[in-house]
Amino acid sequence: MASVTIYDVAAQAGVSIKTVSRAMNGERNVSAATQERVRAAAQALGYSPSLSARSLAGARSFVIAVFTDARLTADHWRDGGGEDLARLQLGAGDQCRRTGHHLLVEPVGHGPAQARAEVKALLGALKPAGVILAAPVSDDPAVLDVLDKSETPYVRLAAGAPDGGGLRMATRDREAARAMTERLLALGHRRIGFVVGEPRLGASRARLEGFLEAMAAQDLTPPDAFIQHGDGGFRSGAEAAKLMLAEIERPTAIFASSDEMAAGCMAAAADRGFAAPSDISIAGFGDGAAARVCRPQLTTVRLPLAAMAAEAARRLIGGEVVAGRGGEVPQDLFAAFELVERASIGPRRR
Repeated sequence: MASVTIYDVAAQAGVSIKTVSRAMNGERNVSAATQERVRAAAQALGYSPSLSARSLAGARSFVIAVFTDARLTADHWRDGGGEDLARLQLGAGDQCRRTGHHLLVEPVGHGPAQARAEVKALLGALKPAGVILAAPVSDDPAVLDVLDKSETPYVRLAAGAPDGGGLRMATRDREAARAMTERLLALGHRRIGFVVGEPRLGASRARLEGFLEAMAAQDLTPPDAFIQHGDGGFRSGAEAAKLMLAEIERPTAIFASSDEMAAGCMAAAADRGFAAPSDISIAGFGDGAAARVCRPQLTTVRLPLAAMAAEAARRLIGGEVVAGRGGEVPQDLFAAFELVERASIGPRRR
C-alpha cells in the first residue's frame, strides 16, 4: 500500500501543498478554519510528516527543547515530586503535536562550565526551533549567554529575574502568597508558620516575601521557628512542621510553598495527633495531585503551568519570540493565579 503524501492531504483538504505545509507548521498566515481543515484531512488519511525530511528542507528543525535543572529534577523525582515538570511536558507537548513538532526534555547543568558545554552540545545536535527554560535554569546566566550568542529563541518559565533576556512567562507568586496569607488571617489565625521552598527558585523567595508582607500589614512578626526552609518535597515539609509543632506555642496554621511540602506538614501534624482543620489549618501552593490526594484535600494556590507551557511552545513555533537580546527590552507575561479553598483550612479554634 502506497504511503500517504502531502499531495494526498492537499487534495483531500482542497488546498495547495504550500498551504498544507504552512498549516502543519502552525504558521500564522493560515486561517484557523484552513488549519483545521488540513489537520482533519491529515488525520483522516493517517498522514504524518517526516521530521527528518522537514528538517532537511529548511534551516531549522521541528524540535522544541525543554531545559531543566539536572540536580533539581533528580531530587524531586526521588522525593515523589516532579509534577511541575510533568505538567510542563503535558502543555508544551500537546501544542507540539498539533503542529507536527517534537518536544525533547533535557536536564542540564552541574555548575556554569558544565551547563555551558551541555547547552552548546544540545543546540548543535538538536538545532531546536526554540527552547523552553524551566526554573531555575530560566535564571541561569551561563545558559542564557549561550542561547543569546547562538541566537536561539527561548522562553523563560517561572523566571525570577526580569532582565534575563528572552520572553519571560511567570506567575505573580508574591501576590498569590500574600492573598493566601490574608485568607488565613481573615479566619482568625495569628500564629502562622511558613515553609520556604527550593532555595534556587526565585518563586520561593517571592512567596516568602508575600507571606511576610501580609503578616506585617497586621503588625505581626512570625517567630524565627515559624519560618522553616524545605526543598519543595514531602519529607522536607514534614521535617519543617515537626520543628514548628515542637514549640510551646505552636502555630494554628501552616502555609507551605508547595503542595508536596504541605502534604508533609499534614502528615507530621497527624503524627502528633493534630487533625486539619480542627486543630491546625494547612495550605499549599500549586494545586497538583498532592492537593487532591490529601485527606482532607488541600486549600492551595492554583497555577496554570500546563497552559503557560503550551503558550510558550505556541509562541516559539509561530516565530513570535525574538532570538538573542537584540537591544530589545525583554517582554514579561504574567499568568493569573486562583485561590482554591478546600477542607484543610478553617477558623482558628480558641
